[in-house]
Amino acid sequence: MDLGTKKVTLPIGGMSCAACAARIEKALGSTPGVVVSNVNFALERAAVEFDPTRTTVMELVGRVKDLGYDVSTAATDLKITGMSCSACAARIEKKLQETEGVVAASVNFALERAHVQYTPGVVSVPDLKGVIANLGYQAHSTETAVDTDKEKLAREREMKRQQFLFVMAAVLSLPLLLNMLQEFFNLHISETLMSPYLQFALSTLVQFGAGYQFYRGSYHALKNGSANMDVLVALGTSTAYFYSVVNTFIIGKGFLYYEVSAILITLILLGKMLEAVAKGRTSEAIKKLMGLQAKTARVIRNDAEMDIPVEDVVVGDLIVVRPGEKIPVDGVIREGNSAVDEAMITGESIPVEKRSGDTVIGATINKYGTFKFEATKVGRDTVLAQIIKMVEDAQGSKAPIQRLADRVSAYFVPTVVGIALLAFVVWYAVTGDFRLALINMVAVLVIACPCALGLATPTAIMVGTGKGAEHGILIKGGEHLEKAHMIDTVVLDKTGTVTKGEPEVTNVIPLGSHLEAGVLALAAAAEKNSEHPLGQSIVLRARDLGYNLEEPAEFYAIPGQGVRALIGGQQVLLGNQKLMREHGVDTGELRSMLEELEGQGKTSMTLAVDGRAAGIISVADTVKEHSAEAIKELQGMGVRVVMLTGDNERTARAIAGQVGITEVLAEVLPEDKAEQVQKLRRQGHVVGMVGDGINDAPALATADVGMAIGTGTDVAMEAADITLMRGDLRAIVAAIRLSKRTMRTIKMNLFWALIYNVLGIPAAALGFLNPIIAGAAMAFSSVSVVSNSLLLKRFNPSR
Repeated sequence: MDLGTKKVTLPIGGMSCAACAARIEKALGSTPGVVVSNVNFALERAAVEFDPTRTTVMELVGRVKDLGYDVSTAATDLKITGMSCSACAARIEKKLQETEGVVAASVNFALERAHVQYTPGVVSVPDLKGVIANLGYQAHSTETAVDTDKEKLAREREMKRQQFLFVMAAVLSLPLLLNMLQEFFNLHISETLMSPYLQFALSTLVQFGAGYQFYRGSYHALKNGSANMDVLVALGTSTAYFYSVVNTFIIGKGFLYYEVSAILITLILLGKMLEAVAKGRTSEAIKKLMGLQAKTARVIRNDAEMDIPVEDVVVGDLIVVRPGEKIPVDGVIREGNSAVDEAMITGESIPVEKRSGDTVIGATINKYGTFKFEATKVGRDTVLAQIIKMVEDAQGSKAPIQRLADRVSAYFVPTVVGIALLAFVVWYAVTGDFRLALINMVAVLVIACPCALGLATPTAIMVGTGKGAEHGILIKGGEHLEKAHMIDTVVLDKTGTVTKGEPEVTNVIPLGSHLEAGVLALAAAAEKNSEHPLGQSIVLRARDLGYNLEEPAEFYAIPGQGVRALIGGQQVLLGNQKLMREHGVDTGELRSMLEELEGQGKTSMTLAVDGRAAGIISVADTVKEHSAEAIKELQGMGVRVVMLTGDNERTARAIAGQVGITEVLAEVLPEDKAEQVQKLRRQGHVVGMVGDGINDAPALATADVGMAIGTGTDVAMEAADITLMRGDLRAIVAAIRLSKRTMRTIKMNLFWALIYNVLGIPAAALGFLNPIIAGAAMAFSSVSVVSNSLLLKRFNPSR
């Protein structure tokens, strides 16, 4: 997102097909100040990036409503404390009403309550509480539990509405169906059913009662100069209905097709009802993630334990967690120890041991001991909230392959109407039979449905990204999920990626008159202010031995080389051979010793005091348990694996040899990592970069697909396209497998969506399809596409 722009997600109701989504996207995109707009028909959301100096969220909401669609809202009641008079209530109410995303707000001083109607995706309940807190008051939710899934309720309402309309249409259409059967098979069920007036009454209720939504949708579409599925349904069924009305009341004789229009609407409503159910299942990943959140937290306030809603926890609260309980928010353990099951966040099945000073993640489960921890991240800042946001963003994004469907959908409905009219003219001209020409025209109109085309890609993306989240693979957008299956080269950073990133001191070798303790103490003092993991391992070893570390008078970190410090009046250098050469330190005598240590996979640093070598310190970083297995699997998939590191060639190759990597790029400075990735891309490779550190961020951003190890830094995760919540490299294999399976599903969906129309429209135009059969095929085309996407839920990318 560019600096100065904002991003908002609007929940949209009332879309009937992909053409609706395309129209909203076009209208939002043409709004002054809008940079990017993506409308997801399956998810029923619009993701908009805009310049807040040129337009506002409420203007965007108004633009959507002008097109005839709804922007869904939610409501909440807040208990407010601290108000002293009605002026306080008025002040809070005014501020809430001015808050972006708030539709309406009212504050009752006597009841100390605020009722707020707002737009989810624009503003949240914690945001509203923050607005009130900034005014100097406290707000608490009146509910005992957090309502985490407003969207679920909206979907359930839509399912119930479609179910009611379908049942209504089915009951009214049944007599018409029986009449059609008795005419077709020359049966004698009931003479009453043959009454044209009874048929008119029943079909009219279906046409304008159950089918009202199609007329409403058509009106708004045509008013805005476009057409969608509603236009096709309304046009096709109205043609059959009004032809029958003319024969009933004006001509007084002729064929009646009341059953055609009524049964068509019934079948289409059945399809929409099943589609609504299936679409609801595609977003189950979000519901599962939201369901992980603890509802309450046991905090210590005023020296007493109390249970409060989790949304009322604030940073700094001390929280008690007992065995078997969910950890409510993110924090740091201050007292006690335990083992915590983090499988729901990282996918790692083995509980992680935790002690004082360790971080804990909200929604994970405390297995054994009781501990107290300090809340450090609450609300939207927690890891779980960030995961949910990332998955929501990914599900709302568009994969490049969807552009094909979007282009087709834009021209689809007008083309179908043209083909239907042409079919009518040709049939009437050739046969002179108005009735036959009319029936074939109606069949063309109802067989064509752009819904399946619009659902083909987003439903698969929704299920795929959700499946990834279940396995600790967080994918930022559909384009990254699509790109991952094309990766032919994976570049792995060494420290923290191939290895554990927790190096330990293995050798301290003094030189000349120096002692081992003195060498370690000087090296640790030099590295005291360093953030490098190798330096920290030296400091940790010295502290474990009880050394008092002197504070350096000067300290300089030299990227890719080591450190320089002034300690007790002595110039101290600690680093690699390049650092020694640049400062004129003679290390010729040490070369064979260094080569031997590096050949063992150890990183060796030379300590120099006042320009002379004083000792060697070796540090070893052990290889992760499953690194070799993951690299073998990648190579088995035909993926080239390259290791990238700032270590010297010999040490790097020793580590690479342990895990089966043959290609190594060693002694690469942090600022040159991105250039190495770019070089591989220029050679025509699709590169996936995997890293965990701040210095990996440029390379992650440069790669075709950047993958950050979730145990690493926030900066790396922000720069990456995919975050692997576990440090396990097998997640890379799983991400590529998931991408391949998702792309296969998308291509199958597009095939079936197109084949319905490619075969169905000509068949209908040539007179081979009865309108009712055409309507049934159209109704079930969308259901088949969504059901195929749901098969992804059975896929296990880790196998």
